Amino acid sequence: MNTSVKFSRVILIGMFSVFIVVGCGGGNGGDDGGVVTPGGEADIILLHHSTGGIIWDGGVQAWFTQNAPQYSITEQWFPGAVDGNYPYDYWNIWVNYAVPGDPTLETLTAQYQAIVFKHCFPVSEIEADIGAPIVASEEKRVENYKLQYDALKVKLHEFPNTRFIIWTGAVQVAGAIDDAQARRTRAFFEWVKDTWDEGGDNIYIWDFYELETEGGFYLRPEYASSTDDAHPTAEFAQRVAPLLGQRIVNVLEGRGDSTSLTGQ
Repeated sequence: MNTSVKFSRVILIGMFSVFIVVGCGGGNGGDDGGVVTPGGEADIILLHHSTGGIIWDGGVQAWFTQNAPQYSITEQWFPGAVDGNYPYDYWNIWVNYAVPGDPTLETLTAQYQAIVFKHCFPVSEIEADIGAPIVASEEKRVENYKLQYDALKVKLHEFPNTRFIIWTGAVQVAGAIDDAQARRTRAFFEWVKDTWDEGGDNIYIWDFYELETEGGFYLRPEYASSTDDAHPTAEFAQRVAPLLGQRIVNVLEGRGDSTSLTGQ
């Protein structure tokens, strides 16, 4: 890594859940292998759309400059070739290889030791299951999301020396989704944290959903740009950007399974 150009190569993805991918030398992932040694270096990429960009602008890079200058972080709009960044889109790009123009995991993991990605808040517009899950479906249903996440996990495990951090999803404001959709969203992200995520592997969670909702089902009004706009405020971004930085460092340095999912 070129230490004279710090913080030029980290990418932030999307607005809903984010995955951070962190590649570390040696080991097979998990807290016991592939950790960054004290004084070591790592390149991080944060992939994002608009909500992720707001959090980035809240001071992510500045936090690393001050608190962890050995790590280089940058950001990138992703995906660029399609509008969405939902579970289907990541599956379609990284597992199905059906979107030319956006980098695959093979490309990203060759460049970065850490990759962060997430979903936009419309990911919370979840309709009821119909008992016919389809991994290749763009319909926002928990049954489809679970198939897409499971396929993504298999793919991420192909890169055991890379650390992945996924954000639990950004969420809508009250009124933009109904009560049933809001409850499906919380249930899905509880499944992500409690069932889908496994200790000891190379995948980790940053619980952005919990930071936005604080135990509720919607983006808290004081954190929203307006009553009908679920983009977070600059003040909220400034508060949580250091938590993202701390979560990334905890993962890189082998504390990902033993510390808070929010970075607090």
